[in-house]
Amino acid sequence: MVRIRLTRCGRRNQAYWRIGAFDQRTRRDGAPIEYLGSYDPHQEKDEDKVTVDRQRVEYWLSQGAQPTETVANLLRKQGIRL
Repeated sequence: MVRIRLTRCGRRNQAYWRIGAFDQRTRRDGAPIEYLGSYDPHQEKDEDKVTVDRQRVEYWLSQGAQPTETVANLLRKQGIRL
């Protein structure tokens, strides 16, 4: 099964997260099937914190991919229906 989840990037105390489609058995920092966007909590403006490729996220959701709880919350804030 495919999961849409976060993978950690950056350095100590300056982490950001990439949103990707992963096989559910892949480890946290393993290779994704496809990167779909990013989440940077250090950005000043709320609209700059999350960037997603809306079409690809909707494609993966239509194929049955399950977002994690955190990713689902981020996608809802972007106006993507789950």
